Amino acid sequence: MLSSGAPIDVQWIVFGAKGSREEEARRSAAIVLGGDARHEVSVLGFSDSFFPSESAAIKREFEQLKARFDPDVIFTHRGDDRHQDHRVISELTWNTYRGHTILEYEIPKYDGDLGQPNVFVPVGAEARTRKIDVLMEIFCTQRDKRWFSPETFDGLMRIRGIECASPTGYAEGFYARKITLDVGSKAPEPRLISPADATAGI
Repeated sequence: MLSSGAPIDVQWIVFGAKGSREEEARRSAAIVLGGDARHEVSVLGFSDSFFPSESAAIKREFEQLKARFDPDVIFTHRGDDRHQDHRVISELTWNTYRGHTILEYEIPKYDGDLGQPNVFVPVGAEARTRKIDVLMEIFCTQRDKRWFSPETFDGLMRIRGIECASPTGYAEGFYARKITLDVGSKAPEPRLISPADATAGI
């Protein structure tokens, strides 16, 4: 979408990143967004693994965001993600933006909580390689995790590519609980929001 040339506004929100994790979050946003989109990157300091106990404060952040930005598409964590922080962000995303298009992304990890996505985006060879290179280069704090490897991310894109018969053989999978199609109307300039926390994938 960013490479399409269409003007796009992006709000990139990271809810739980401090120290080296904040640096990773900002670097990844800069690389992904580059100069192809008008964007604002916000990195908040909520404590990793404690989001359930801080949900009221996080909800207030969502309400402030809602007051200043009305996105067309929102990317957030999958609601069935086993990481407690991810679930809080997903729940509050749906609670705050009830009438918006929300696509939930998946993160492979030790918990074994991958599901069956119902929205697919074919991925070409260049984008596939770039995604893996960025993940491996930027997220140094994740390198000690056994699941964090090029093979993991490449394999998941291959499986999703099989599931949607992608012409490239690879794809990204997303989960859409509810989508409203406004057929025939002129599309406005797209505006995106990506609520995330420190452990978010790309």
